[in-house]
Amino acid sequence: MFDDILAAIPFGFILAFTIGPVFFVLLETSATKGFKSALIFDCGVMLADILFIVIAFYSTNRLLEKVKDDPSFLIFGGVLLVTYGIISFVKTSKSFREIVREYHKIEIKKGYGKLFLKGFLLNFINIGVLLGWVAFIVLANSLTESKDGVVVFLSTILIVYFLVDLVKIVIAKKLKNKLTPRLIFKTKKIIALVILGFGILLLVQGFFPNEKKLIEEKLEQINPIN
Repeated sequence: MFDDILAAIPFGFILAFTIGPVFFVLLETSATKGFKSALIFDCGVMLADILFIVIAFYSTNRLLEKVKDDPSFLIFGGVLLVTYGIISFVKTSKSFREIVREYHKIEIKKGYGKLFLKGFLLNFINIGVLLGWVAFIVLANSLTESKDGVVVFLSTILIVYFLVDLVKIVIAKKLKNKLTPRLIFKTKKIIALVILGFGILLLVQGFFPNEKKLIEEKLEQINPIN
């Protein structure tokens, strides 16, 4: 069991620093709304991860092949992320005065339920997260010797991931005093564009699966795995 934990720790760090929509929104939430708000948001993210693990754990091989060979999953996830990014950008573009008012409030209504749901949905609509957990489960099966070992491996990844997120939240919170309303406004717009970019990337991969395979094959030729 101890060996399974040690083997999983590096992957928890890798997952925590994977650059995706959740990564940026978590930092922005901590910097603009505080530690508790970011923690609630992250709990929503973790719930989506747990659901993905449960789904992937009981249907690993079949699900992996289906998602891998069906570009419609990528298109679906891309459409959701693009839609979310556009709505966020448009909403932010019209909300500068609201940001200024919120910045100067003594008490700010956090909307913890909405933050939790936002974290859950933002993570859940990203099909890449599901693929990532499927890959981790396949890896766990190859590195461990029992079903219990797989559970320990995945649990360790989740715990390390969450602990590293707490560190990121604390660091981002320290930037709060340096944020002006205009910087917050620009940050929100950049985050919306980042989410939009990830959505477009998924759409491109979904609409051009053959080109994606060619690129992967070329990369394998450049960096062959011995």
